[in-house]
Amino acid sequence: MTGATMRAWRVEALTEPPTLALREVARPEPGPDQYLIRVEASGLAFGDTLLVRGRYQIKPPLPFTPGSEVVGTIVAGQGGAEGSLPVGTRIASSCQQGGMAEYALVPARHAVALPPGLPAGAALALRSNFPTSLYALREVARLQPGETVLVHAAAGGVGSAAVALARWLGARVIATAGGPEKVAAVQALGAEHAIDYRQADWVDQVKRLAPQGVDVVFDPVGGEVGVQSLRCLAYRARYLVVGFASGTLTALPANRLLLHNATAHGVLWGEVRQRDLPLAQRLTQEVMQAHAQGHLPLLPGRAHAFADAPAALQALHTRHSVGKLWLALGEA
Repeated sequence: MTGATMRAWRVEALTEPPTLALREVARPEPGPDQYLIRVEASGLAFGDTLLVRGRYQIKPPLPFTPGSEVVGTIVAGQGGAEGSLPVGTRIASSCQQGGMAEYALVPARHAVALPPGLPAGAALALRSNFPTSLYALREVARLQPGETVLVHAAAGGVGSAAVALARWLGARVIATAGGPEKVAAVQALGAEHAIDYRQADWVDQVKRLAPQGVDVVFDPVGGEVGVQSLRCLAYRARYLVVGFASGTLTALPANRLLLHNATAHGVLWGEVRQRDLPLAQRLTQEVMQAHAQGHLPLLPGRAHAFADAPAALQALHTRHSVGKLWLALGEA
């Protein structure tokens, strides 16, 4: 493939608002334990909106191609171990960067072969959002049947996954989302109660629905939403720090944790994949199987044309989206 090229979105300078340029670049060559895939869909995560602004904890050298989630077909490379996947296998995978391109390199250990007929959007959600939320709720928070979970940003990728998983695990779900459309979507997903967090009294609404407090807070939003969430805690509650979609870190008032004998836990799925691959693989296979059996509904999400990547990232950044977003490059 030497000399072959491809189209890729490139970040060449860190600006606000961010600027991306569609360039013709060299097609990468797979190294040891890597696959080169022809990209069918590139998933968009909130971290991507921060990465292209230089506001993420990872700061790759310029220029770079963003995108950390992909669905596509293996065209070259060897896994280097028993169970390696052959050329032609359709997979979903994470990647360090480079997903917003016609071809991408993925670590062989992170590639998951997909069942026939699974749509790209569902594959992306089941490969990234659902394992993240299952790890947070069950492995970290030790969620029990009958407990009450408060899920923020419940119409987003990880939030909607958390709603579906909490219901599957037998919990009661109180969800927050921004605006009537998102509230309706979350209710259809199975939340017992859905609240518009833009209403000034959302904390009081949660307290009325859970007078003894909530047992788990699943918070991908952070900022003031995170601070106010600690007013809703039950005795021995668990507060999960999943992200900062608000753009502001959560200044946790430790006295609230103290008063409720509560705990706060950080959840970074990428670290789990790096440090405990068997656990990451097990959780991924578990959610894939549960979805195939009809237990985990997904919000529809939305595909954007590859050429519309900047607009898609902006929609995600301004929280004008429901469910999973991805860039569609066509069937592989």
